[in-house]
Amino acid sequence: MAFNKDILTIDLMLGIPEQEDRSDWYKFMEPLLRDEESRSMFKMPAQYMFKEIPETGSHDDFIQFTINEMDRYFINMAMVGFHEKSDIKIKAAKNHADRFIFDLPINPNIKDEAINIKRIYETYGIKAVSAFPSGMHPQIPINDQKWHPIYKMCIELDIPFFCCVGVPGPRIPMAPQKVELIDEVCWYFPDLKFVMRHGAEPWTALACKLMLKYPNLYYSTSAFSPKHYPEDILHFANTRGKEKVMYAGYYPMGLSLKKIFTELEHLPLKKEVLPRFLGENAKKLLKL
Repeated sequence: MAFNKDILTIDLMLGIPEQEDRSDWYKFMEPLLRDEESRSMFKMPAQYMFKEIPETGSHDDFIQFTINEMDRYFINMAMVGFHEKSDIKIKAAKNHADRFIFDLPINPNIKDEAINIKRIYETYGIKAVSAFPSGMHPQIPINDQKWHPIYKMCIELDIPFFCCVGVPGPRIPMAPQKVELIDEVCWYFPDLKFVMRHGAEPWTALACKLMLKYPNLYYSTSAFSPKHYPEDILHFANTRGKEKVMYAGYYPMGLSLKKIFTELEHLPLKKEVLPRFLGENAKKLLKL
């Protein structure tokens, strides 16, 4: 499992567990879940899609545990969702800036969220902002004007906006994440670096068309096992999109690093494209 040993590898979606039970990661979604199976799923509300959710176990030092897992698969750096109330995230940011970078999950339903982004950026040095439009309550479509102050702040700070797009895994409405909505956002905010997360399915052909259209639009492969990466995206990465497609995993939320990197080893990417995909594109985008 050392195919990437000499290739810069940046995982754009990795989590640092803070306890063995991670079910509290999804409490924010509870108001949206209506069917009994989703409500009772212990590990995650899209558990029907992920058959072998990784068990992290209990550890005295979850930060070091995570670094050890990264080292095992030659992951140089990982982007983790930041939370100001998390002592572990603050400690990781302070003591391991060479291994962890952070995105700030945000919600426009919260008053003065754009101002909060700037404060967190200046205090902790976050590298990106992230959002799950279908997962917030109430939901807010990608092109809704409530996002505008946040988009403007990302432009001011020159940091990218990572956004879940396409049909969400949890059984919640998909309308806020239709890929067609990105067209208006990229047109109206040409200086906003917008990164699609979580597949963009079933509109992957449209996602590629929009990436051709807009120089400020990108794609990351989060929450997808490599053997299930959309064919449209792989073709785009191998042709006109070699600078647009970036690796993101989903550990430990739904996929193990062993599964991801076993399958990555057989990914049908051109030899010259693989380093860009695994790390070079992310390094450039995030100014690392």
